[in-house]
Amino acid sequence: MIEHGVASARAVPEVFAGHGSNSMNIDTILRQSMELGASDIHLVTGHPPVARIHTVMTPLDYPVLTPEGALRMLQHIANEEQMKTFEKIKDVDFSYEVPGLGRFRVNAHRQRQTVGISMRAIKEEIPAFESLNLPDVIQRLTYLPRGLILVTGDTGSGKSTTLAAMINAMNKRYHKHIITLEDPVEYAFVSEKCVIEQRELGADVPSFASGLRHVLRQDPDIILVGEMRDLETTAAAITAAETGHLVFSTLHTVIASQTVEGVIDMYPADQQNQIRSMLANTLQAVISQTLFKRTDKKGMVPGIEVLLCTPAVRNLIRENRAFEIPNVIETNRALGMNTLDNSISELYFNGMISREDAVAQAAYPEKLERMLAA
Repeated sequence: MIEHGVASARAVPEVFAGHGSNSMNIDTILRQSMELGASDIHLVTGHPPVARIHTVMTPLDYPVLTPEGALRMLQHIANEEQMKTFEKIKDVDFSYEVPGLGRFRVNAHRQRQTVGISMRAIKEEIPAFESLNLPDVIQRLTYLPRGLILVTGDTGSGKSTTLAAMINAMNKRYHKHIITLEDPVEYAFVSEKCVIEQRELGADVPSFASGLRHVLRQDPDIILVGEMRDLETTAAAITAAETGHLVFSTLHTVIASQTVEGVIDMYPADQQNQIRSMLANTLQAVISQTLFKRTDKKGMVPGIEVLLCTPAVRNLIRENRAFEIPNVIETNRALGMNTLDNSISELYFNGMISREDAVAQAAYPEKLERMLAA
């Protein structure tokens, strides 16, 4: 059964080479992976299923997946329209749901002329701020009345979880209208004091840009855009922030100065002076994060860079001096700002992460090594 673009579980075929008790179906694999604490599951022809557990790719105890089995598995979890898209462009994104277990974000693709499937678990329960090891300043940002807040980082860095915690905090506090545009919907919000509408790409809206073109006619107070992935979406998000809305979005940049430069570089050269002025007026904060495997106990912990747009920062953006932003962050820690590398060093000195991971994920590895040796 398909509901709102989400494939629900149905009779599941056996799809693996070999026989015996470990020849399991996809729902069984997903269930076991979730019990092990996996964030992602990878199904690749010629390999047994592999789960990413606390950042580590971990083979599961199943037989090797055959080419025919991989195709049948995709046919099981995708609907007819999604299969047509896959056959046409060799890639397709959608959601899959296992009743009683949860929802998964799926990408199916071709590799070496066979089917590959990557699945990411979508957590049902929205975590509280207190459980995420986020700095207090991030919760304070949820009191802002308007402007643009960007949460950035690599894929799998926890951006969606941070945003969900921020949206849910406002949901418990305000009587406002929140509209999200997501690909796919990851956390399903329950309207409390706010009225929340969640629109999923493909099922409810064709693109982020299209959704943003119409969202201002839907009387929102707060808008979440899953990703500013192109110029049209970026321009629409900045315009929404300019018109008095509080707008949240994400980018795949690593540090705040890189984020500012990345937004500006999306525009043609003859428009960049104008966008610097618009961004300087609307940007409220950049939260850049990366996740680490904890060494003190099971689980993950984020390293967080926070840029708050003070008058000094706004001037740097207008004057094309984003390269000076790290110095401003460093000298304004009393306001709640922090560089990524300072945050990482704090995690290391508190015994939460390894030295190897700290240096590997630093913005400036050589500088961090000197900090850790001091």
